[in-house]
Amino acid sequence: MRILIVEDEPNLNNVIAKRLKKEGYSVDSAFDGETALEYINTVEYNAIVMDLMIPHKNGLEVIREMRTNGNKTPVLVLTARDSINDRVAGLDAGADDYLVKPFAFDEFLARVRALFRRNTGFTSNVLTAGDLEVDLNRHIVTRAGKQIQLSTKEFTVLEYLMRNKNVVLSRDQIEQNAWDLSFDGGSNIVDVYIRYLRKKIDSGFEKKLIHTVYGAGYILKEE
Repeated sequence: MRILIVEDEPNLNNVIAKRLKKEGYSVDSAFDGETALEYINTVEYNAIVMDLMIPHKNGLEVIREMRTNGNKTPVLVLTARDSINDRVAGLDAGADDYLVKPFAFDEFLARVRALFRRNTGFTSNVLTAGDLEVDLNRHIVTRAGKQIQLSTKEFTVLEYLMRNKNVVLSRDQIEQNAWDLSFDGGSNIVDVYIRYLRKKIDSGFEKKLIHTVYGAGYILKEE
């Protein structure tokens, strides 16, 4: 899942990005409103973490412009502005949630997961496909009750496939979701990670879950 952090304080931006990456998310960072809108109009994000007091265009202006343009990406406002009026203004501008600084990272991560659930229609943090289970909270993957060890990037790719179960995903869609703007692309990196996942998820099982749709991409489905 890919997240944009819009925070003009470099140290805080970096700390949030590191924590999210540790949780397996793909993360881009913007430090002002204009850059944020450039990213938002270029990349499909699963969630946006938005400070309000940012230069060039403030957070409320960015959110309003997003919503005016029809962009429905969930937005979590993360700000030091803690008055009731500020909260109301943020939510009325189109934000989905509002968290005041300073904050606890456990609560922050829980709110991010809640955004994903609301946006995708999932009601649980455990995703299933046949006898495959992915626990998003604990980062535990099991198949037929046997735990499977995945790298952070393998987990990210698998989560995206699971959230889009029975949907054909192109290589570009998978790459856009699992890698951030620092990745140059232009390689077979998606094919490599699909191969890794097949070895760990499907090898030794009669029913295969990850399938190639030639000329289109990949799909995770129960046959």
